Amino acid sequence: MKHALRRLRTGAVALAACTLGLSLLSVPAAEAYSVAPLAPQSERAPESNQFSAEGVTTIGELRTVDSSLSYAPNGGTQIIQHPGATYVKVHFSSLRLAQGDYVTVSSRDGKESYRYDRHLNRATGSDYTTDGQPGFWAMSVEGDTAVVTLHSSRPSRGNAATIDRFWRGYDRTEIAAHNFSTQSVCSTDARRDVVCYQNSHPTEYARGRAVARLLISGGGLCTTWRVGNTNRMLTNKHCFSTQSAVSGSEMQFNYQCATCGGANPGAGTKVSGATLYRVSSGGSSQLDYTLYSVNNFAAIQGFGTLYLATTATSNGTRIYVPGHGDGSAKRLSIYEDTQNGATCAVRNANYNTWNISYSCDTSGGNSGSPVLNASHRVVALHHLGGCPSNQGAKAHLIYNEIASLIDNG
Repeated sequence: MKHALRRLRTGAVALAACTLGLSLLSVPAAEAYSVAPLAPQSERAPESNQFSAEGVTTIGELRTVDSSLSYAPNGGTQIIQHPGATYVKVHFSSLRLAQGDYVTVSSRDGKESYRYDRHLNRATGSDYTTDGQPGFWAMSVEGDTAVVTLHSSRPSRGNAATIDRFWRGYDRTEIAAHNFSTQSVCSTDARRDVVCYQNSHPTEYARGRAVARLLISGGGLCTTWRVGNTNRMLTNKHCFSTQSAVSGSEMQFNYQCATCGGANPGAGTKVSGATLYRVSSGGSSQLDYTLYSVNNFAAIQGFGTLYLATTATSNGTRIYVPGHGDGSAKRLSIYEDTQNGATCAVRNANYNTWNISYSCDTSGGNSGSPVLNASHRVVALHHLGGCPSNQGAKAHLIYNEIASLIDNG
């Protein structure tokens, strides 16, 4: 969330029971290695290389490592591990694979696995991100361990791949320690896991499927969502605003708990950013939007999409906000303070030229969340916190600027 208003140092981050959905993955009792590989030592990268962006929640740190995969016996598996990490995202500085060979980057339990060959072809292999430097970043895996494995059926010599860096995700205590937060949970935090509303609010639950967690350049966190019928996504300009940042980021769909109040989200579906289309003019207190597309669009089409309202909203309009505040699995903000109490509503439909205001609960990481009305149209793009006037940029003004670039239904 953009911290443009009153700042408070948080000693703890209030999370739902599903919290970050980042409980450590279980380790299989026996591994299939002839010699168990050891995790190489790593060091925190210089501060100048760490993620830092005004108004964006930092959820990870960059670490350097000297690691390689080789064709030598027992050289084909490498463990990249940071105890307690909530995710690991591995960087390959080089791949020197023979034709037909490939590497996989997997979670310790094998539930996530990404495949890369010498061609880095997203059509035949897995998605990945880039940062403008040599090499590429594998997609992140949940938990504190990434298992990197060389797959080859032929004898060869030398190194097959070099790993020089990785991002590791903070736990909830570290997130609190590394971030400032405005007071944007107004009174009691009434947010709940989206699955809690699957039966009582089926349409709100269904619309929330189009909303994704945005992992920015390995270490930052916002919320993003599909807009319209084509391959288009929206988030805040203050989350990212350059082609390089789009190309370096992941969009994680279906990152939500399987049961209400349970700490049991799956990894969901992860895609990378593709093309930057438009960024709003003016500062982050104005319309504050970024419009872009993703790679592997077919993988996320089934999660549905959202549409922008094309006219101004009004005071008292019922609203709800799905998003990934605090980096948590997706939650819905439907009620102001208590379940089945007063519903969230627009407090001021003309807070200023660009924004509406509301006291629906949000927190750091909700930046970029859609604010929807009872007709399930997006009336605002959430971007500013500060109770009782959390703020979202007016969606009809955003529509006026991007109408030619989207199919708004």
